[in-house]
Amino acid sequence: MIELEKNKQLILFDGVCNLCNASVQYVIKHDKNDIFMFAPLQGEAGKKIIDYYHIDTSKIDSIILFKNNKKLYFKSTAALKIAVKLNFPINLLGVLLIIPSFIRNWVYSIIAKNRYKWYGKQNECMIPSQKLKAKFLN
Repeated sequence: MIELEKNKQLILFDGVCNLCNASVQYVIKHDKNDIFMFAPLQGEAGKKIIDYYHIDTSKIDSIILFKNNKKLYFKSTAALKIAVKLNFPINLLGVLLIIPSFIRNWVYSIIAKNRYKWYGKQNECMIPSQKLKAKFLN
């Protein structure tokens, strides 16, 4: 199983999705407290978590937030829990957590289902720069 440093959280993302990669870059830029680490769903760390928790990637294929207390968050809940930890004003999106998840996830799923068509797809997972390599698990 994956063990993170205390107070770290791991964002598992679709490593070939342009929207997901742009979102990772946004989080890196606005993660002033250095909370988040990253791993593509297609990488070793992502596969370990997927296998360990028996996650059906046909239903969850875009974002998973893994906390060191072994808690997992999916889809819109994951995105909003990440936003809460970022700087103002993006952290205000956390207020959307009061909306029932079935409504939030309906909107999220429309975007996720069309992300390749709308934003494009890469042939392989992004390779982080030397400066950012410590924030990524393989």
